[in-house]
Amino acid sequence: MNPISPQILAAPLKILFATSEALPLIKTGGLADVSGSLPGALRGHGHDVRLILPAYPAALRRAGAVETVATLHLPGVREPVHILKGNLRDKGGSVYLVSAHEHFDRGGNPYTDLTGNDWGDNPDRFALFCQVIALMAQDLVGLDWRPDLVHCNDWQTGLAPLLLAEADDAPATLFTIHNLSYQGIFNRAAFDRLGLRETLWSPQALEYHGGFSFLKSGIVFAQRVNTVSPSYAKEVRLPRLGYGLDGLLEHLGARFSGILNGIDYREWDPASDPHIVCHYDADRFDLKATNKQALQDDFGLPQDDQAFLFGYIGRLVEQKGVDLILEVLPRLLRRPEVQIVLQGTGNAALERALQQAAQQYPTQVAVYVGYDEARAHHIEAGSDCFLMPSRFEPCGLNQLYSLRYGAVPLVHRTGGLADTVVDATPLNLERGLATGFVFENADAEGLWYALRQALGLRNYSAEAWRRLAVTGMRQDFSWDASACRYEALYRQAITDLHDYRPAVQPAA
Repeated sequence: MNPISPQILAAPLKILFATSEALPLIKTGGLADVSGSLPGALRGHGHDVRLILPAYPAALRRAGAVETVATLHLPGVREPVHILKGNLRDKGGSVYLVSAHEHFDRGGNPYTDLTGNDWGDNPDRFALFCQVIALMAQDLVGLDWRPDLVHCNDWQTGLAPLLLAEADDAPATLFTIHNLSYQGIFNRAAFDRLGLRETLWSPQALEYHGGFSFLKSGIVFAQRVNTVSPSYAKEVRLPRLGYGLDGLLEHLGARFSGILNGIDYREWDPASDPHIVCHYDADRFDLKATNKQALQDDFGLPQDDQAFLFGYIGRLVEQKGVDLILEVLPRLLRRPEVQIVLQGTGNAALERALQQAAQQYPTQVAVYVGYDEARAHHIEAGSDCFLMPSRFEPCGLNQLYSLRYGAVPLVHRTGGLADTVVDATPLNLERGLATGFVFENADAEGLWYALRQALGLRNYSAEAWRRLAVTGMRQDFSWDASACRYEALYRQAITDLHDYRPAVQPAA
């Protein structure tokens, strides 16, 4: 292994940013928002950051003009694999798309088929992706570009740190966990099919309760590991949210940390948002009312300036606390001024329950099952209060959007929600620190307590509510500060490359 260059610890870095989704190319969740924004923020700090992700059909359509820059013939893969290069419009920087027809050219989303079931060959698909990441990282595909560090994100990239740990002269790796509950766990047959070394079938390496985990591979073999908020980094070290990996994460010690996600204010700013009908900011908060009227009209609710309009955007699953919203809904809707607008998709039973509520309370409840980016902006701009009663939330982005849009967030104290929303206690309100409502217990009574607090403050004083909303709008959760923290973590990982050895040594 070559000695580390002192210049690396001060000079701009070359980063290969590996992800399974990124805006504006493809999105299923918050990973795409991060992957679409963090590289740009790092480029703004002078670093050469290049994105790599699979060439899904949707990503190819949105990538514009691309050129084939390399063709690979990988062991065990019948088809040639092409690396396509493009440039992200409005984002700057290069993007590489891994094109393998049998693996990525299909309908559905990146992980599931059109019926919502996981693709049966997901381990093969993302193992191929990881092989290409590792080859590019070692400058073995003919691009004459070698990164100082590979930033891997979530289980779909989890084998890349392993493959690089087994290379003679490879760059450092950082592995970011965006949600520990998605681990990429597969069976022994998949392990054997991928040709992984027998010694890796071990509790110290990839083995996980009778299967093996891509996510665990990233944790074990990367020089540094992080997750997307300081509080979540503490929570996953404990059994309740550790999903069986809490002991491993605790064992990492200082190698594991949390960095809060940011948001891209070029995309999410009510002062310039092209999706909303009326621009506003903290100094023109009263103009938000026009967007509220437009949202009510769009969802077929009565236009009423005095209505207390709650919004929700997110997956319709229990993790997000949607069942808690349903449980308190009858009590909440006894308040005639309350309206609620929800957008999302997920659990079929929860989708049906929300649609039934909309039918039962047509003047108070409106539901859109699906995801529409423009409509998400409308909901943020038009809502008085935004609901995020998640049982756990690694970071969360919608509460950050809501703060900027003056849609006062109401959240459970967990993960990134705890790190970003200051509870509207009397003392915090008096000091001008409060930005939202925070409840402790992830149950219906906890949510109902916070809802009563929100209703009480708004009914008590419109001016107090305005001050609360405007305080939130003035918070700064841009990517710039987080990019600085990632830059420091990159340099630590590069230093660690020469000091750290994983529990399972590479093959001789």
